[in-house]
Amino acid sequence: MNTGAAMDDPLRQRRCWMTRRHFFGKSAAGIGVAALAAALQDDLRADAPADGGLAGLPHFPPKARRAIYLFQSGGPSQMELFDYKPRLAEFSGTDLPDSVRMGQRLTGMSATQSSFPVVASRFPFARRGQSGAWVSELLPYTAGIADELTFVKSMRTEAINHDPAVTFFQTGAEVAGRPSIGSWLLYGLGSETRDLPGFVVMISPGAGTDGQPLYDRLWGSGFLPSRYQGVKFRSVGDPVLYLSNPDGFTRNDRRVFLDALAGLNQLQLREFGDPEIATRIAQYEMAFRMQESVPDLTDLSKEPEHIFELYGPDARTPGTYAYNCLMARRLAERGVRFIQLFHRDWDHHAKLPENLPKRCRETDQASAALVQDLKQRGMLDDTLVVWGGEFGRTVYCQGRLTDTEYGRDHHPRCFTIWLAGGGIKPGVTYGETDDYGYNITANPVHVHDLHATMLRCLGIDHTRLTFKFQGRHFRLTDVHGKIVKELLA
Repeated sequence: MNTGAAMDDPLRQRRCWMTRRHFFGKSAAGIGVAALAAALQDDLRADAPADGGLAGLPHFPPKARRAIYLFQSGGPSQMELFDYKPRLAEFSGTDLPDSVRMGQRLTGMSATQSSFPVVASRFPFARRGQSGAWVSELLPYTAGIADELTFVKSMRTEAINHDPAVTFFQTGAEVAGRPSIGSWLLYGLGSETRDLPGFVVMISPGAGTDGQPLYDRLWGSGFLPSRYQGVKFRSVGDPVLYLSNPDGFTRNDRRVFLDALAGLNQLQLREFGDPEIATRIAQYEMAFRMQESVPDLTDLSKEPEHIFELYGPDARTPGTYAYNCLMARRLAERGVRFIQLFHRDWDHHAKLPENLPKRCRETDQASAALVQDLKQRGMLDDTLVVWGGEFGRTVYCQGRLTDTEYGRDHHPRCFTIWLAGGGIKPGVTYGETDDYGYNITANPVHVHDLHATMLRCLGIDHTRLTFKFQGRHFRLTDVHGKIVKELLA
């Protein structure tokens, strides 16, 4: 036999490439592949209905249909913003007592300090609204909506450095590779829109050093099918890369091209039965629909002037936090299930009195405006809004302490977030910390507890939303998490 000639035969090459696993997989799953293609056929057409998610979900009547997560990357200082500690004035300059620190671990940035001087906030606090919530003067617009918010002052996490801490909040695990919370929601509940992704991410830099890096895996689908990953909208050029047709290539040309490409991919789908091929076809179709839906989404010409005044002067500038908050409302109106905003540069190890007010000015008005805007449109009741970072800051000073300058290190033991809308009881302050703001003294809330509570607002039992991977049934809350019922309306 002429082996060289035989291997020149494409059909023989194809047979040689078939692996033992491929052969048995095709033999055992041929009918299943056909069923898969039939089940997905609606997703592969541009006129398909929105994705309905898993059968049997939601598990309960949901209070929220969607969620907007305003993530302040870097770790905002709860000591300056929400967790008022009047006794710190008398403790200021003294060393943090060992009885308070209790040998808790330190980061490498302050572990070599010979002392840990307590530093009180330089910014006054006041009680706000009828609820009497303590809010700093740095956040006047947030203070104005205090009665719409629930403040959780007893958040805690194990992660003490940025990357594992941010990863923990986004995926329920400190180690990368798990699905993000938005991906879990899409997997369970599906999307309410067929013209936009069900999970959209936008990032705004602080005006300083831009802060810690943010990686695409933070909105990735992990071991879930890739159709559930988040889509990052850019602030420069097309919001999504390669969305526009090249010069001389019409929309009709694009339709003919996609139909031909879908035919080739369908051949591959029938032969290999790989769900990722179906995802690829569906994503091409989504991109085709987005060529019309995204320009409409980003066209702000019909927004009235009072809306721009509400969100602030930056609301007209793509890439700013204010613009992204306005876009979040527009995405929510169009049925996007999960909208994730990241704002960077909250990591203030030094020059906190100089830099923290800048981050507050960039975000305060727009965060409050989003809540107000949703409420005036009747959307706050079914939209869950979450504001917070990956951890808090220490009561002691990192580095040099002067009358005008100080910094704070990472503090995972206790910090503050707020929630609003979609199933959350407004005007509540939950959890307490000690006089130093260093340890939780009542009602701790873990990251897993927050995730379980968020899912409950969206009608999901966190113990029942699972995905089998490598022989184990995984979930967002791992084997932990309890619903914080006191937060629920």
